[in-house]
Amino acid sequence: MEHQVFVPVPAEDLRAVLRDPARVARCVPGLQQDADTASGPLAGRIKVRVGGHTVTYRGALAVTERDPGHFAVEGEAAEVRGSGSVKLSLALRLTPQGEGTRLEISGEGSADGRAAGFAPEDTAAAVQRLLDRTAANLGAAAEPEPAVESVADPVADAEEAEFDDAGDGDGADDFGGGVEDGVTEVTESVFDAEVPPPALDPSPAPFAEGGFEGLGEPGALDGPARPPAEAAHARRTMIGRSAEEVDHAPPRGRYAPVPAPSSTAAGVGLRWIAPAAALAVASAVVVGRVLRRRR
Repeated sequence: MEHQVFVPVPAEDLRAVLRDPARVARCVPGLQQDADTASGPLAGRIKVRVGGHTVTYRGALAVTERDPGHFAVEGEAAEVRGSGSVKLSLALRLTPQGEGTRLEISGEGSADGRAAGFAPEDTAAAVQRLLDRTAANLGAAAEPEPAVESVADPVADAEEAEFDDAGDGDGADDFGGGVEDGVTEVTESVFDAEVPPPALDPSPAPFAEGGFEGLGEPGALDGPARPPAEAAHARRTMIGRSAEEVDHAPPRGRYAPVPAPSSTAAGVGLRWIAPAAALAVASAVVVGRVLRRRR
């Protein structure tokens, strides 16, 4: 087999990638490296698609530099599900061409198992596709990383210039606190301000130093401060009702259940049924007694 690929990177950069097995492993498409580092970075599993078939192999590759422009690749793998195996031997020659490198690949291989039953043209197309993708990845890995340009921050530059101007001024300290033109600069941070207590604080400290003792009468205007109305309502609601009452209390307001309308006509008819039945029973008893006496 012979194949040629043009890689748009200098030959020296491509040689640097081929000398590093870890970088070569990242360039092989579909290679899943083994967790065991003792077998090397070029050992693992790879899935190959040939025609309408897909075969997964487990094996290892070895890349050896014979001379500055000549590399040898030896590989052997076995089927993950099956008893087949493949062996390959490739020779890579790097030839500078313009601003890139012409990569000449020649080699041979043998296979048995499922790979032996594939059509020769399908096998050649799959191998060439794998080599083209690997060469493209090698060229991408050999490209130098773009330099990261420092991005100027206008806000930071303005703050730094303002700080320098303030430090060079007269009559004021480096961090403020001086008096200029009759205006006192405030340097206290908002994070140092005292946080007021919440309105529903259950402790008596937020309302008075002595607790709730000594509070004025409800109508007194000159008495001490009182807790807010919503706090008192919340305390009465939580203290006066237990958790069971709160959970099982019927809804009120707009969500309260509407009682079914009562039928007044049915009630009026039921009021006369009982007297009429009693009168009928009494009449039957009287008629029966009269008939017995006549006999």
